[in-house]
Amino acid sequence: MEDMRNLKSLMMMLKPLMAEPRQSIIKILSKGVKGTNELYRALQERGLNMPRSTLYYHLSALEDMGIIEMTGYREEGGGAPEKLWKLKVRKVGIDLITGEIFKE
Repeated sequence: MEDMRNLKSLMMMLKPLMAEPRQSIIKILSKGVKGTNELYRALQERGLNMPRSTLYYHLSALEDMGIIEMTGYREEGGGAPEKLWKLKVRKVGIDLITGEIFKE
């Protein structure tokens, strides 16, 4: 029974991770640290046009899941500092013996 709960928890985590724009954010960050503005432009280039507030929502959700993390700020042009993001986890899975969910 415990294994089924863990499997269900894994599925609940994977479903939003595999959906757009989160999948694209993960792929973009797999190439290295990116600023919020870089992510926004890269998503637009992929045809994912959205308000910046929607991007912030997805970044926050991925950060809350432990998939990405903010690494600092970039200050340019005298405006508000831009957050820098990186991929924290490359793999999410389940140990078939213990049923535990892991992130690497």
